[in-house]
Amino acid sequence: MKLCTFQQRDSAPAVGLVVGEQVIAVAEHLSAAPVSMIGLITEWAAWREPLRKLRASGVAGIALDQVTLLAPVPRPGKILGIGLNYADHVEESGMDMPVDQLWFAMMNTAANGPFAPVDLPKVSDALDYEAEMVFIVGQRCRHLTAESAKQAIFGYCVGNDVSVRDWQLRTSQFILGKSFDTHAPFGPWIVTADDIEDPHQLGIRCFVNDEKRQDSNTSQLIFDCYEQIEHLSKVMTLEPGDVIFSGTPGGVGAAFKPARWLRKGDRVRVEIDGLSAIENVVRSEI
Repeated sequence: MKLCTFQQRDSAPAVGLVVGEQVIAVAEHLSAAPVSMIGLITEWAAWREPLRKLRASGVAGIALDQVTLLAPVPRPGKILGIGLNYADHVEESGMDMPVDQLWFAMMNTAANGPFAPVDLPKVSDALDYEAEMVFIVGQRCRHLTAESAKQAIFGYCVGNDVSVRDWQLRTSQFILGKSFDTHAPFGPWIVTADDIEDPHQLGIRCFVNDEKRQDSNTSQLIFDCYEQIEHLSKVMTLEPGDVIFSGTPGGVGAAFKPARWLRKGDRVRVEIDGLSAIENVVRSEI
């Protein structure tokens, strides 16, 4: 299933079921269903089958081009990102292959829609892109085993871990450089895990103004998604709707000589096979 959060004109955000080129407003057909994505994920066991029946019903929806797609989880409880998780990105960064997983937090105010503008900050011009597969936590969990980690993932999205490199690298902690407002666009919807045969066999690409900058496959992840969630659960309670950025392949702007930073008006598109694509235009910070 494909699940989104959308808005139509000035109406409140709503949870939608994407079928073809249309979105079905869940609340209009399942009036008792949760009205937020986190609520729906939390109660997924109760709503999976009604949503499958709704998808198969043939009921008419709203054309996707008539709505605004928001971040599928508009304000996640947590956004976490792993660094140096593709071998070619490790090589271009000039760093040693990680033995342990390298994690940083991204503030939830960075969450952004799949087609919304991304800000060029007032305080930096070192703006970079990172194509990433994102996964969404599906249950409250702690101390997962390797066997249970797979079942704890609700679904997958396309993401761009937009990074302000000078702020990221001026200290040993990446949080500030990874947490600017608008810098965590993801979507365009969540593809539920049961619709993805293997999340570790998906092509991933990034284009800047139609120029291909990144081209890899999630099979190249150093620590796969199940290892990531198992590791995180040793430290903290993960909750439904938490958003995990799983790492970027080689080809980021910082690796070019000279660096190729994003500029106002640049259009950044990230595609992942089976998950669709997001596209964001850089604007000056308002």
